[in-house]
Amino acid sequence: MKILRYDDDRLGLVNGDTVVDASGLVPFREHRGPQGAVEFLISGFDDLRPRLATLLEAGEKRPLSSVRHRSPLARPSRVLAAFVNYWNDPDRSGGRKPLEFFHKSPHLIGPGGAIELRDIEAVAEFQPEVELAFVIGRAASRVREADALDHVFGYVPYVDVSARGMTRKSQFLPKGQDGLSACGPWITTRDEIPDPHALTIRSWVNGEARQDFSSSLMIYSIEEQIAWLSRFVELRPGDLVTTGGFHAGLGPLNVGDVLDIEISGLGRASFETSGDSPRKVAHFKPGGGGGMALTPV
Repeated sequence: MKILRYDDDRLGLVNGDTVVDASGLVPFREHRGPQGAVEFLISGFDDLRPRLATLLEAGEKRPLSSVRHRSPLARPSRVLAAFVNYWNDPDRSGGRKPLEFFHKSPHLIGPGGAIELRDIEAVAEFQPEVELAFVIGRAASRVREADALDHVFGYVPYVDVSARGMTRKSQFLPKGQDGLSACGPWITTRDEIPDPHALTIRSWVNGEARQDFSSSLMIYSIEEQIAWLSRFVELRPGDLVTTGGFHAGLGPLNVGDVLDIEISGLGRASFETSGDSPRKVAHFKPGGGGGMALTPV
């Protein structure tokens, strides 16, 4: 199933090019708040599935084009993003670096919303990286790799915007500031994606192709990521974990640009840009091979 959040924080099920309102299945939705309503649906999905299936088949349908899409998650308790987790060399000669994560802002921008690019003198370039992200469905603490996917609720396309050129002592401003974290169009439940490591991931800026890669190039699998993370933090239903990006094709994003992203089987989303940042030209080459000598993460 595809879970959509839309209009005034309603929850819906995507059926082709239509949506069916499923908000009525969440008791006390107004008191739970937007994120609480999504988490109720995620945590109780197995029990709710028969009612959701009936609703998807027989419920009143509206055209997807007639609704305002929102970020599929309103404000998760955490958004964790993998450092350098893709083989950028075709021959995979670089070796596996230790697995590591950083925090992204849980203030998620939804489709049609605006990524905010602030005027920060140290920023040489804003770079958008489209990535495969997964949503936690069951609490995960000290999980074995063999059981890891049982804790995944579904998958969603995600955009990790980086403010290149700032200090690497902390990822707070280069990666973690509000306005640089976006996702959509909806959550696709795990059962619809037989192999999350065989998806095509693409992005465009103003219609110009940027990234085009496969999740098969992931260094550490989703199972490995969950096992590693859950050693140190308890992952909770509704948490969002993004798996890293392939750096070939990265380029600058400026105020007024339109960013489109797409992952096979997960849908396509478009984002605008706003802010007071002056226009930036390309300073960074993937892998640090020229320009300013910093390696993207």
